[in-house]
Amino acid sequence: MKFNSRVKYFHIFYLQNTITPCYDERKRKLVTILRDQDVTAFIREASAWIEVSGSLPDEILDYIYKTKLFKLFVPKSLNGLEMSLPDGLYECQKASSMDGSFGWLVTIGSGGGMFVPYFHSQTADELFSPSEAVIAGSGSPSGVAEPIAGGFLVSGEWKYCSGANHATMVTANCLIKGKTDDMLAMIFLPEEVEIKEDWQAFGLKGTGSHTVMVKDIFVPTERTFSIFKRENAFGYEVHSFPFQQFSEASFTAVCLGIGEHFLEEAETIYKEKRAKNPTVTLISDPLKKAMENHHLLEGQFYLMVKQMWEKHTSGSALSEDDLAKMTGTCLHTVQAVIDSANQLLRHLGMEAIMETSTINRIWRDLLTCGQHEFLKPSS
Repeated sequence: MKFNSRVKYFHIFYLQNTITPCYDERKRKLVTILRDQDVTAFIREASAWIEVSGSLPDEILDYIYKTKLFKLFVPKSLNGLEMSLPDGLYECQKASSMDGSFGWLVTIGSGGGMFVPYFHSQTADELFSPSEAVIAGSGSPSGVAEPIAGGFLVSGEWKYCSGANHATMVTANCLIKGKTDDMLAMIFLPEEVEIKEDWQAFGLKGTGSHTVMVKDIFVPTERTFSIFKRENAFGYEVHSFPFQQFSEASFTAVCLGIGEHFLEEAETIYKEKRAKNPTVTLISDPLKKAMENHHLLEGQFYLMVKQMWEKHTSGSALSEDDLAKMTGTCLHTVQAVIDSANQLLRHLGMEAIMETSTINRIWRDLLTCGQHEFLKPSS
């Protein structure tokens, strides 16, 4: 991929003098950590580095490839894990509880597996089978494709393409020139796109959710697809699950995971304060209440997902009421997790407002996740 980079003097200084030495020491122990399955500790210790660098380090990407976390919803016939929806969502939540950016990229990357049935058969085999296969992309129709012999001549740019720096393919919707009502998704190879590093959100900084651009790139017909037209025999039950509700549930799982991490860190802060001053009790009741509420929200969410998944896999179509219930549960869960974190933050003192503190980073990641289009509060 071609990069349009911006020099970040503070970030470079911060990396070189604060984070990098500690992270390098842990990196040398990676083999031992993975053998001991202490992955959470490694990823959390790399979190500050991930945030400042704006991407996942190669060692963590290698871990994702080996464990197929980008392939939760890719069929086994394409070297995927072929997980059920409830199991896949739990993996997304677990990853997000380790680090927000890590969990977001696992979720976005694995969600790309939903496009498998719509790729031309040979294209699906070629692009999804490799161990490092992962999509970055956008659903916004902000490109134009001009039909020419054998394919299309494409130009455009698409914002918020999470994981753009490590993607092995980029998918993006285009309007067909001369047919403004027609839309088709293009599949670009990494060397065909330019990345404009413009992801400047205050949270999920390590997701590399940059803009991708192409100018007069030829895309052959076999590297185009429509989510309304199945093209191959790959796939299993998850691929026929309603895409909107699949997406809402996926991002809700991310918020639950980040919220879980927030509560863990809040408890750590409380214990540290108690160790220094045994009379500190102000945060005790709000923390206990927040943990109980989080556990309740998580249970209700997965109960709903399990019910919908069982109905779907039994061959029954989800009704409009089912879809509305699923959407409502997701939106309620996300809002409740965010509200709980905001209320608890008030009890955590000055540390909570420092951008370099762990609790602040988790909080910013949570709020950023909740801003996704699929999680907008209902009017």
